[in-house]
Amino acid sequence: MDARSADSAPPRAESSAALTPAQVRLVLFALGMGGFAIGTTEFAAMSLLPYFAATFGITEPTAGHAISAYALGVVIGAPVIAVLAARWSRRRLLLALMACFAVFNVMTALSPSYEWMVLFRFISGLPHGAYFGVAMLVAASLVPPNQRTQAASRVLIGLTIATIVGVPAATWMGQAFGWRFGFGIVGLLASLTVFLVWKYVPVDAPTPGASMTRELGALKRRQVWLTLAIGAVGFGGMFAVYSYLASTLMDVTRVEPWVVPIVLMVFGLGLTVGTYVSAWLADRALMATAGGLLLWSAFWLAVFPLAVTNIYAVTIVVFMIGCGGSLGVPLQTRLMDVADDAQTLAASLNHSAFNTANAIGPWLGGLAIAQGYGWSSTGYVGTALAIGGMVFWAISMATDPKHGRNVSHHPRTAAGE
Repeated sequence: MDARSADSAPPRAESSAALTPAQVRLVLFALGMGGFAIGTTEFAAMSLLPYFAATFGITEPTAGHAISAYALGVVIGAPVIAVLAARWSRRRLLLALMACFAVFNVMTALSPSYEWMVLFRFISGLPHGAYFGVAMLVAASLVPPNQRTQAASRVLIGLTIATIVGVPAATWMGQAFGWRFGFGIVGLLASLTVFLVWKYVPVDAPTPGASMTRELGALKRRQVWLTLAIGAVGFGGMFAVYSYLASTLMDVTRVEPWVVPIVLMVFGLGLTVGTYVSAWLADRALMATAGGLLLWSAFWLAVFPLAVTNIYAVTIVVFMIGCGGSLGVPLQTRLMDVADDAQTLAASLNHSAFNTANAIGPWLGGLAIAQGYGWSSTGYVGTALAIGGMVFWAISMATDPKHGRNVSHHPRTAAGE
């Protein structure tokens, strides 16, 4: 590798100082665009669920399996890719992941049957967790240690903006032109991300000493597993409600179809506000922020069934639930702190955990609906899951002598060390 590449590579802490603030913003924009593409497909699939269910002649709870298939792809893909690609440069890995994501979202749009759609959704999910994990490590490496969470959150901002702009747009397009059009748009967004990463993320060398064995070392750490459990269980509450929100609004709240994207936009606004606020708080009180978000989610998910009959009330509650959806922000930094040398695997596993939640939430919510408890019962399912996340949070706090504070600033993720 030439001197220019070594001096400009943002994933390595010692080179981040070579980037100007404007260059850092361009890197974060490129990475955030990938988050926008991923967020659009992940959440739009939920709002488009009634439409592809009708196309394939299946019930909506059955159609929910396509959402779970994507989540399963994330759960499997994140650790497998992180380990197998341990010796890859981060820029090269980001390009490969987003190219794969683009191709299989287009294939989803072309699915000839529901079975093929489930398969393509599964493959589309494989790059998700590894992309976010690596992108957030790159972002965190560009700033001082006390700004890591805010920098990493800029990647997630792409996802939250997707819930404000991308998801409602994909939903409107799906209603107007068919659900296939929505997935096709995601393929175009992912292709744009490939170009932006190629252009703005500087070339870097593979991390010295990286190996499959070192990455797998994260699995030996109790606090890593506890942090993942917080996300896998606690975040499931939001997905239990959001996965069936479109159907709940149409069948219980009795709104016109054009209102649904507006409520989804309100959810995205809450998620964006929550991400900014929680990132700021987490850089000051990391695990206290995570615990507070779980408590917040448990409360508002319990209120959801009481509000669904009134469009104004349910819109406010959906905004509040969205605010609690920023739990991934503090947990991502927590994993950076407790993973030691296994940064890539741990960062990727965070998204496996959240997509385990994306599988558990819709599954349990669908079971409650299928048992005749109604669409609004998803709120009570969500509350139970948020409380479950609080249990793991309490265990993590009780077994950590640092009491959840930042325990390390690893040189691969913190600039200037």
